[in-house]
Amino acid sequence: MAKTAIITGAARGLGNAMALKLGELGFDVVLNYRSESSKSLSDDLAKEISDNYGVKTLVVRADVSKYEDCEALVQASVAEFGDTIDVLVNNAGITNNANFIDITKEQYTAVIETNLISLLHMCHLALPYMVDRDTCIVNMASIGGLVGVANQVDYCAAKSGVIGLSRALAVEFASRKVRVNSIAPGMIMTDMLKGVNQDEVAALATAIPLGRIGDVSDIAGCMAYIVTAPYLTGQTISPNGGFVMP
Repeated sequence: MAKTAIITGAARGLGNAMALKLGELGFDVVLNYRSESSKSLSDDLAKEISDNYGVKTLVVRADVSKYEDCEALVQASVAEFGDTIDVLVNNAGITNNANFIDITKEQYTAVIETNLISLLHMCHLALPYMVDRDTCIVNMASIGGLVGVANQVDYCAAKSGVIGLSRALAVEFASRKVRVNSIAPGMIMTDMLKGVNQDEVAALATAIPLGRIGDVSDIAGCMAYIVTAPYLTGQTISPNGGFVMP
C-alpha cells in the first residue's frame, strides 16, 4: 500500500522542493497552502508530482496557525488516503524581519502562532494516526533557532521552540515508533533572497565556509535522509554550509 505524507506550506520555496522529493520517494502527498494566491501554485505542484512520480496528491487550503484548520487538514488526508499518516513535514512559516521595538503585539504573536504553535497543533492531531507504525515527523527550524539574529527576535524564539518541541516529542514517542527530527537551514536561495540586492547576497556568501548560498535541493535532500534513516530521532540537522557549527 502507498504511504501518505502531509506537508504544510508546500506551495513555494523549501516546501515546494520537499513536496517534490516526497513524491519521488513514493509517498502520496497532501499539499497544504494558506493564501488564495498560492492555490494555482499548489495545483500545479500537485500535477507535477503526480505526472512525474505516479503518486496521488491532495491540495488542502488551511491556516495552520488555527487549530480547527489543522484539524480539517488532517481529516482531509484521512478521508482521501486512509487513517494512517506516515510522514508529517511541518514547514509553514512567516517572518517579520523588523526591530522588536517597532513591531506590534499582533505581528510577533502571528510569528509564534505560525512558526511554533502550528507544529503543536499538527503533531497533536496527526500523532493518533502515526503511532506504532514506524513513522516520521520533520519539523522546520532554522539557524535562527541556534544563534541570535538581529531583527528576528520572534522568529528566533519560535525556531528555538521548534527544536525543543522536536526533542521532547522524540523522547516521548520513541517507544511508539515515531521518529521526530528538525532541520535548521542556513541561508537558502528562496524567493525572499532572490528579491533582494544580489550584490549583498554575494557578500553574504563570502561569510559561508563552503562559499555559496544553499539551494532548496539541499534541504529537500536532508529531509529525504531524515525520512529514510530508521535510527535517527531527536536530532537537529543544520545544512548551512558551515556558517554555524553548533
